[in-house]
Formats: sequence, C-alpha cells, structure tokens
Amino acid sequence: MATVSEAYKGYRDEGLEALKKFDVHVWDRVRIKADSGVFEGVILPRNEMADTLHIVLKLDSGYNVGVRAARIQEIENIGRKEGHYQVPEKEFPYDPDKRNVLLLGTGGTIASRLDYTTGAVIPAFSPGELYGAVPELAEICNLTTRKVFGIFSEDMSPREYIPLAKTIYEEINNGAEGIIIGHGTDTMHHTAAILTFMVQNPPVPIVLVGSQRSSDRPSSDAARNLINAAMAATGPIAEIMVCMFGPTSDQYGLLHRGTRVRKMHSSYRSTFRTLGDRPLATVDRENGVKPLREDYNKRGESTGEFRLTPAFNEKVTILYYYPNMQEDLIRAIVNAGYEGIVIAGTGLGHVNRPLYDVMRWATGQGVHIYMTVQTLWGYVQMFVYDNGRYLMDCGIVPLANMLPEVAFMKLSWALGQTKDRDEVKKIMLEPVNGEITEREPPDGYLVFQGGLPEIENFLKDYLL
Repeated sequence: MATVSEAYKGYRDEGLEALKKFDVHVWDRVRIKADSGVFEGVILPRNEMADTLHIVLKLDSGYNVGVRAARIQEIENIGRKEGHYQVPEKEFPYDPDKRNVLLLGTGGTIASRLDYTTGAVIPAFSPGELYGAVPELAEICNLTTRKVFGIFSEDMSPREYIPLAKTIYEEINNGAEGIIIGHGTDTMHHTAAILTFMVQNPPVPIVLVGSQRSSDRPSSDAARNLINAAMAATGPIAEIMVCMFGPTSDQYGLLHRGTRVRKMHSSYRSTFRTLGDRPLATVDRENGVKPLREDYNKRGESTGEFRLTPAFNEKVTILYYYPNMQEDLIRAIVNAGYEGIVIAGTGLGHVNRPLYDVMRWATGQGVHIYMTVQTLWGYVQMFVYDNGRYLMDCGIVPLANMLPEVAFMKLSWALGQTKDRDEVKKIMLEPVNGEITEREPPDGYLVFQGGLPEIENFLKDYLL
C-alpha cells in the first residue's frame, strides 16, 4: 500500500517551497501567519504518512497542526529546538528496603518519546529509560521490566491473555512483590476481567495502567499514572486492578476492581469508572494507597489458593440487543459455530418476542446464552415480566449485575474449561471477585448532569 507521500509524487512540494521561501528549517520555532490564523510552534520533519502540501507544527499544547503551505503569508523564525530521539537512560538504583516490582509490557504508552519519522510515540521501557523519564519511581520500588509483547490494545486476544496470565503466575512464584502491566486503555477493562478469572487469589497486587495522552503532551497522564501504579504495586491490595486518573485534576488516581471497571470516555484522563460499586482505593505519591472499602483481598492474606486457569473459548460473542432484531442474526451466529452468547438486553433483561423461538432453538443446539443489561448499572430481573420468564424458559440464564464485557470474558473462560451446561452455569453464577454483588451501594450510581442548579453549585464549590 502506498504511503500518503508516495501518493503525492508528481505534485509540487508546496511545503518545501514555503520553507525555502521564508528561509526556515525543520526544528525551527516559528510564528506562521496564514489565511486561517496565526500559529506558533516547532516545525516537525515530514513523516512518511504526510502529504507535500502542508507544514506541520508542534504547538505548545502538545498537539500537532498542519498549515496549508499555499495559504501562508509570512513565517517568522523565533528560535530553534532540536528533536530528541531517546529518553535519557540512567541506571535504576536498588534499595534492599524497597519492594521488588516487575513491569510487564504489552503495548500502549506509559513513558515515551516521539519518533518523528512516523509521527508515532515510542514507549520508553527499560528500567534505565523509565528511571530517566520518571525518576520518582526509584523512591517507590526496585523496578525491573519484561516485555511480553507489544501490540495495540484492540488487538489483544487469547493469544495474549494466556501467555500474560502464565507470565504473571510464574513471576509471582519467582518472588515478584508486585506486578504492573503497561496496557493500552481501549480494552484495558477486558484484560482486567479475564486476568481476574485466569489468575485467582494473587498474594500481591497486579496493577494494569496506561495513559490517555502521550508523554509529548503537556497534559499527559503517563508519568503520574505510572507513579500511582508503582504505589499500588507496593500497597496492601492484592487484586487485579486498573490504576488511572481519579478526578480530571491531578489530585489522585483511583484503583478499580478488575471486574467492575469500564472505560467511559474516549479522551478524558479520568475515563475509567467503577460501575455499580465503589472503587477500591485512591492512590497518590504523597498519601499512598487509601482504601475506600474494607472488602478487598489483602497482600499475603489470601484465603484461597493462588491458582492459574488459562482457559479461553474463542467461539463466544456479545449481542447488543436493539429494537426489531431479526432471528436470522441468531441463526447465523449459531450456524457459524458459536458456543456462547452474552446478550446485553433492555430494561431488566429483555429482547423482542420474535426472537423467543430462535432463542429456544439455539439453546437446544447446545449454545449457552446468558443475559446482562445494557444499562450497565442495575440487575437482570427476568422474573418480573412475562417476557423475561419466557426467555428463562427458553434456557437463557440471568447474570445479576455482571457487566456485559465481564460476562463475555467469563463465559469465554468457562467454556474453555467445560461444555457441560450445569457446570458452565455453576462457574458463571459463582463470583470470583466482585463480578456479581449482593447489592449496589446508593453511591454506586452517580451520574452528574450539567446545567442542574444543585450540580452547578456542587461543581463551583468543588472547583474552588
């Protein structure tokens, strides 16, 4: 496939002509006056994905902007800033009084540098690079690193989940006193859920961490999240957790239980929320880990056996119900060989009546079908209305307040171990760590709606 630059061969190189005309160069800090406004920043090298018609600036905000060269009226050279291709590396110091923490790399951006040949952000990963980028880590723990793989989080699959679970189990048995997993944020909650099922009753903290904004941006959350994750990895909570920003400010991070967390915003740093429950703890460099509840698994005090169950059946899917869903969709899924379906149903766990017969047919074919609610908060209550009772009679099993993605991961894990219907049902309905709870606390459902007087007053007081 041709790059953008190759596609523009034969066109005038307007970007280069503009640089020559105004006698400026790559890495010069400039002020550009164009038809569309005035822009100030550093001229970046053209990456292989760029066209020949624009000049690209790195703004002080951390964002890049492309300015159409033909519309530039003036370029003023106001300085120079050379690009740095490497994170400064220093030997990570060892302190016998600090806990030994292992950072496992899977991909995503924690501390990083820019690769100006592609415009991509390249992670800093060795202990020396991380120490050079985030020296505060040495005040918290003795850090070593191990790269398990390096992929985008949307490419995670059982081909990664299983080796990752095995690595965690092996490293803890070899003496790791805390595990950090660097992970892309988009599917971090999926990985947290499957690891909760595959690696049970860990004696030490297992902390997934990522960043919403890369390290070249002033608003990056990368370093702070990594510092908080190191604090969590040396802390008292021995569970699979997600560690990310708490409020939108820099006050503290939150530790979320791996089965009750979800990414809820595409770009906010405080994107991860605990749903239907309270987060496990706050965490920050000054105050450490401050639990928000008492029912967490404590470091070194697990009541169950530390065990590894690396099972996964790939023939499981989530079906998000929508009005007028047709039965041929269910037939196609079954005929494609799928053995499990998690439905995100409406209300208390419903689908439309035309699907009843095909649902009965599907369970008769041996397909395991489980019901969750697409509201995310609340419980499946299929015995309240006739349609829910009928669906249960068709063989569909309600999953209380289990989140749809968590149910998908758990059903994949259960069907990776057995196909026996009763055994699968037993596995699904027996909580491993909080995926089903007896009740949701009153403050487990808080949705702030801007514009309401009481919320505006609260935000005013909070922000002051």
